[in-house]
Amino acid sequence: MRGFRFWGLVPAWALMLGTLILPIGIVILVSFAHRGAYGGFEWGFSTASYREILFTEGWGDAPEFDPKYLVIIARTLVFAAVTTLICLVIAVPVAYVIANQPARRKAALIYLVTLPFWVSMIVRVYAWLIILGNDGLIGRSWRALGGEGGLLFTPGATLVGMVYSYVPLMVLPVFAAIEKLDPALLEAGADLYASRWRTLREVILPLTWPGIAAGSILVFVPAIGTVLEPMLLGGGRQMTMGTLIQTQFGGDRNWPFGAAIALVLMAMVMVVLILNAHRARRLEARA
Repeated sequence: MRGFRFWGLVPAWALMLGTLILPIGIVILVSFAHRGAYGGFEWGFSTASYREILFTEGWGDAPEFDPKYLVIIARTLVFAAVTTLICLVIAVPVAYVIANQPARRKAALIYLVTLPFWVSMIVRVYAWLIILGNDGLIGRSWRALGGEGGLLFTPGATLVGMVYSYVPLMVLPVFAAIEKLDPALLEAGADLYASRWRTLREVILPLTWPGIAAGSILVFVPAIGTVLEPMLLGGGRQMTMGTLIQTQFGGDRNWPFGAAIALVLMAMVMVVLILNAHRARRLEARA
C-alpha cells in the first residue's frame, strides 16, 4: 500500500516537474542571463535585468533611480484592484438573485453566467472593440449625449474589458456561498427590524466571506497579468506588467528583462495567495 502511494503519485510529480517547475526554473535562469547582441539572451550570470527595474544608466554609466517601471507595477495593481472591486459590486446582487430562483431557472441563469467562457477571450475583447468604437452602439450613444472624444484607448475602456472578462469568476464562488445561507438567518434579521442594507452588511457578507475571498483571488490574480484588454481596448497607452512582458519578449527582444518582470509578477501573485492562506488559517483557528 505504501509503495502504491509513492508510485501512484509519480505521474503527477512528473507532470508538475515538466509543466511547472522546469519552465519556472528556465525563466529564473534567463532572468539572470545577459541580453544578446541581437536580442534574445546569452547564458551567464548578471543582475542587470533586476537593476533595470529600479535604475537606469546615467552619465558615466552611473546608476540613477528611475521609477518608470514602478509606475507600471503600481498601475497594474490599481487596475487589478479596481476590477476586483467592480466585479464584487456586480457579483453580490447577481449571485443573490440567482441563488433565490427556482432550481430550473437557477440552472439556466448559471449557464448564462458561464456562457462567455465558451467563446475565445480574444473574440470577446474584439467584440468590445466594436461596441466601444465610434460606429458602435455605446460609441454612438456617447457622441449623441455630447461626449467629447472616443471611448476606446482609454483606461475606462480597459476596465470595461477586464470587468467583462473576469466578472463570471466572481459570480460563481459568491453564488456558491450565498446558496448555502440558511434562510432562517435572513428571516431573523427581518424579525429584528434590520434594514436590507444592515442585513447585507451584518449577515450576508460575513457568512459569504469565503466565497467573496475566493472570487477576489480568482479575479485579482489573472487581472494582474492581463494583456489583451490593455493592448486592444487601451491601445497600449497605459502599459501594464502583462503588456510590458509581452513587449520585452516580442518587439524589444530583451528576454532577461522580460523574465525578470515575469518573476516579479509571479512573486506578487504568490504574496497574494500566501496572505489569503494565512487569513484562512487564522479564521479556522478562531472557529
